[in-house]
Amino acid sequence: MTLAPEFRRNLLLPAICAPMFLASTPTLVGAACKAGIMAGLPRGNFRSFEEFAAALTALRADLDAHRAATGATIGPLGVNLPTAMDAAETRQHLDICRANGVELIISATGNPTELIRRVHDFGSRIFCDAISMRFAEKAIAAGADGIVAIGAGGGGHSGAVSHLALIPRLRAIFGGTIVMAGCIGTGAAIRAAEILGADLAYLGTRFIATQESGVPQAYKDMLVSGTATDLAYTPALGGVACNWLLESLRQNGIDLATLPKPSGKMRYDHLPEGVRPWRDVWSAGQGIELISDIPTVADLVHRLRRDYVAACELPSMAATARLVEQARDA
Repeated sequence: MTLAPEFRRNLLLPAICAPMFLASTPTLVGAACKAGIMAGLPRGNFRSFEEFAAALTALRADLDAHRAATGATIGPLGVNLPTAMDAAETRQHLDICRANGVELIISATGNPTELIRRVHDFGSRIFCDAISMRFAEKAIAAGADGIVAIGAGGGGHSGAVSHLALIPRLRAIFGGTIVMAGCIGTGAAIRAAEILGADLAYLGTRFIATQESGVPQAYKDMLVSGTATDLAYTPALGGVACNWLLESLRQNGIDLATLPKPSGKMRYDHLPEGVRPWRDVWSAGQGIELISDIPTVADLVHRLRRDYVAACELPSMAATARLVEQARDA
């Protein structure tokens, strides 16, 4: 397993608070970094470069002030950049990222080849999302430093392959950083990611249901009250396969049975007027089964770390058998 030393020494838990549209505000990202995990700020949450730059600068200043006042470990700060920017736009964004101590660029949908090249030319690292081995292999060939492997059960951008197959197969061909994503919401699941061969775990839905996340309270409440049976996995809304909350679909007058066959491109003209995925229609991963409250980020990370440590200390079946044999022979 490979994880850059500067990441490892600044993590109290091998986890990333995923960059999520609208949910991952500077408040949420800042709280996650202060709690000692990595977090990503999405560029897509800001209307202009100036708004993004101001938010990132203020976030960095807040994190630095917190470290100076408390001596706390501050988790690495990442930024999610789109792959569609031209060279000049990318350079502009990377300049502001470097000026504010951003340690990682994360790409999501789209072909990451050019973004990977530009990020490397700039001297930074980049992790790329992949919902299957096909996408992972393309990102690896392009030089990605890490792969965010999104297995079955994820929320806003989900794969359909079990982590039990996806992570070991990816580890067999890739010596870089692997991040297991999709349906992760407990400390034990974070430990399971490591056992399968990943370096880090990616948590999305669990952090939407926190006090600091930027979504409406009704969305958070829906995560607490819902279960996996309240989800529909489909690419029909926004062109990428996601798990959508059925109640949210109903509230927005959307009947999946009447939607046209997905074209593979982002388009919204088939939805009710003014309705947009993620802003109005809400997604969630199958980890919704394990969400029963809306804690602060600090409390959630404390809980995750406690359960992660407990999972690390669990004896294997072989170790337990040895203890039984020793007791029998004594």
